[in-house]
Amino acid sequence: MTSTSEPVLIAGGGIAGLTMALTCHQIGVPVRVLESVGDLRPLGVGINLQPNAVRELYDLGLADELARIGVETREWALVGRNGNDIWAEPRGLLAGYHWPQFSVHRGQLQMLLYRAVVERLGPDAVTTGCRVLRYRQHGDRVTVEVDRRGAGTESISGRLLIAGDGLHSTIRQQMHPGQGEPHWGGAVLWRGTALGEPIRTGASFLLVGSLEQRFVHYPIAETDPATGLQLQNWIAELSQDPSGGWSESSWNNEVDIATFLPAFEDWDFEWLDIPAMVRRADKVWEFPMVDRDPVDRWVDGRVALAGDAAHVMFPVGSNGASQAIVDARVLGAKLLEHGVGPEALSAYEDELLEAMSALVLRNRGAGPISILGVVDERCGGVFDDIDEVIPRGEVEAFMSEYKAAAGFAVDTLNQASPTISI
Repeated sequence: MTSTSEPVLIAGGGIAGLTMALTCHQIGVPVRVLESVGDLRPLGVGINLQPNAVRELYDLGLADELARIGVETREWALVGRNGNDIWAEPRGLLAGYHWPQFSVHRGQLQMLLYRAVVERLGPDAVTTGCRVLRYRQHGDRVTVEVDRRGAGTESISGRLLIAGDGLHSTIRQQMHPGQGEPHWGGAVLWRGTALGEPIRTGASFLLVGSLEQRFVHYPIAETDPATGLQLQNWIAELSQDPSGGWSESSWNNEVDIATFLPAFEDWDFEWLDIPAMVRRADKVWEFPMVDRDPVDRWVDGRVALAGDAAHVMFPVGSNGASQAIVDARVLGAKLLEHGVGPEALSAYEDELLEAMSALVLRNRGAGPISILGVVDERCGGVFDDIDEVIPRGEVEAFMSEYKAAAGFAVDTLNQASPTISI
C-alpha cells in the first residue's frame, strides 16, 4: 500500500492499539499512538490468547517472543464443587489447531507489543502522557484534542482515528453519549498470582465451582527447574445482588484476602489447595465483572472503535484480548482493500459488529461456562459420575457452538486464509 503523509491516529497503547500500530506498519500506513499514561509498565494479571489471535501475532513475526513470555495451554477444564471433572478437553496444538493457545501475563504481552512498535516504527510512534478527550472531523481528516497531563491541551490531526482506549473510552462516549456506566451483572472478581507446584498437565486452564461461586486457575510461566514452582494466575469470583450498582469508587482496588477468602476456606482438594494459594499472593485486586450493552455502530465517518472500546465483554470465554487483536488485523485488511478512509472502517464494522454484539450477550449469559448452571440444576454441583448428570455429547455440542461464535472453531480457523497477505 502507498503510504500517506498524515498518520492514522490510535487512541490507547493497550493490546488493541499496539497491535493496530504493528499492523499499520506491516501494510505501509503511517501511524501514531496516543497513550494516556506517562510511563507504560507491565500491569495486570493473566489473560488467555486463543489460537485465532495467536495466528495473527505469528503473522506479525512475534512467535518467538510469545513463546518466551507465555505458556502453551494444553487443557481447558470445568470442575465441579467436589473436585470432579465436568468437562476437560485439549487446547491449542493438542486440539488440532495450527497455532497454540497461550496463557500470558497481560502486562508482559503489552510490553512485548510496545517494544516491537518502538523497534519497528521508532521511539516517536507512541506518545505517552497524551489522553484523547474528543474528536472532530473536517474534510479528509480527523482532529483530536488531547490532554498532555499537566502541559495543557493540544490538537493533533490524522487520516483516521482508531479508538483502542478501553472500557472507559472517551471516543465511544462521544459517539454514543447516552451509554451511561458499564453494566455490572453482580459478579465480583478477586485476582492475584502466586508460585505453586504444577497442576494436572502443568498448563491447564481450570474453572472450579458454580455460576455463583467459582475459582479460575492457570499458569502464566513455565516451571522453574530449580524450584519446581511456576507462577500461577488465579481468580476468585462471587455473585452479589447487582440492583444497587457497583458502589466502589475504583474499578480495581487492592484488597485484603479477608474480603472474600472465608467463602472459599473449605475449597481444598487433593490436587489444589485454594485457600493456601490465595494466601501466597503478594497482592490481591478486586474488580467488578462488567460489560457494555452492544451498540448499533462502531464507526463515525473517519473514526472507529476497536477492542474493549467496541465490545467489552464478560471474561467468561477468555476472548477479550484475543478479539482486540483480531479487530486490529481485520481493520488492517480493510485498509489494504479499500484504502485509508471511511470505506475501510465501514467494511470492518460490517464484518465484525453483528457477531461481536451477539458474543457480548452470549458471554453475559455465562458463555461456555453456563454448563455449570445445568450441572447445578441437576445435581447441585456434586457428583461422582458426570455422565449420569449430563451426556458428553450435550457438552461437546455446546462447546463447539461457542467456539464457532467466538471465531476459533478448529476446522474453520485452520482452513481460513491469512487475514493479511502481503
